[in-house]
Amino acid sequence: MPDLRHRGWSPAMIRDLLGEPDHIRPNPLFRAGAPMALYRVARVEDAESGPDFAARAEQASRRAAAARHNAERRREATLGMIRAAPIDIPDLDRRLLTEYAVAHRNRRVDSGAEAPGLFPSPARMEDVPIAVRHRWEVNYLRHARTPYDSLLTALRGRVGRVQAELLLRRRVYAAIAARYPDLAGECDRQLARRIIIDGGEPP
Repeated sequence: MPDLRHRGWSPAMIRDLLGEPDHIRPNPLFRAGAPMALYRVARVEDAESGPDFAARAEQASRRAAAARHNAERRREATLGMIRAAPIDIPDLDRRLLTEYAVAHRNRRVDSGAEAPGLFPSPARMEDVPIAVRHRWEVNYLRHARTPYDSLLTALRGRVGRVQAELLLRRRVYAAIAARYPDLAGECDRQLARRIIIDGGEPP
């Protein structure tokens, strides 16, 4: 079947022009997988030389091209939505930002949205190392002061979602780093970790 699809056969063409396979064999890769349908080369070549195959193949090619065009148009619309989304990071007093970030983290732990880790809730700003504070500050800005979460929700089910999510993360982290340069390292770390989890391209 994969060889037939590579030669331009669609499932409907196989059904209508070839019919039942000449042999059925167990799946060679997965014992529980679907059996492998085999067709004699001579029968396939004979069908391919007929007028029905050429007409059907041209129709299938046009449909496939139209589907690819439609998918690309929808993907670009998804990416365009993320490109146009405003990402405005507030310019907060540094101590105030830390206070907001610690309070935000404590609320997430209390609600069960986040595990407490090494710091029980309520954590105090004075008890948290600077690297941890930076992580909480970036998380606070990303989740509470940008449309990051709502945009992720809006991307569900859309064509181009994976690329759009990566673009969104890049934009949000870049905006945070531009507003607070001392958080740039933490932004890079979080972005790299997210890309590894998602299996996307390197930063």
